[in-house]
Amino acid sequence: MKTILLAVHMLVTMGLIALILLQSSQGGLGSAFGGSEGYRTKRGAERVVLIGTIVFAVLFLITSVTTFLAQ
Repeated sequence: MKTILLAVHMLVTMGLIALILLQSSQGGLGSAFGGSEGYRTKRGAERVVLIGTIVFAVLFLITSVTTFLAQ
């Protein structure tokens, strides 16, 4: 059971890393100091990547806690 849980945790981790790397870099810290064009909505693939990142982050949290508790 622990091996399956670790395998799922690793898959979630790799998916989260991939989704973070796919995000556009225009909303970073540099825009907080005057480089921003203002608020803009996310559309299309950008929105799908954002929602996927949130889902994978929650899954990462859940698998992290269950892996810790399974020891």
